[in-house]
Amino acid sequence: MVQRTGGYRKKSRDKLSKHPRDRGKISTTRLMQIFEIGDKVIIKIEPAVHKAMPHPRYKGRTGTVTEKRGDAVIVTIKDGGKTKHLISAPVHLLRAK
Repeated sequence: MVQRTGGYRKKSRDKLSKHPRDRGKISTTRLMQIFEIGDKVIIKIEPAVHKAMPHPRYKGRTGTVTEKRGDAVIVTIKDGGKTKHLISAPVHLLRAK
């Protein structure tokens, strides 16, 4: 029997692809974002940066920054009835309005 393939980025061809106008270098503003504890954020994955990328299943979710850990932040989200903590780099987050 052959082992079934299934990695971290499986079935994410559309989720982790950019619109043609958005391709190219990432803006410095997006890379250098600073979030404070308590900020509401939206998970918007930047496919060009693999470091501290949250799992693609959480794309589009809204959460709260609860902790800073090095250059990354811990985002708390509700998934079903459970509270989950995601480690994410600021480049993968957008401030919620």
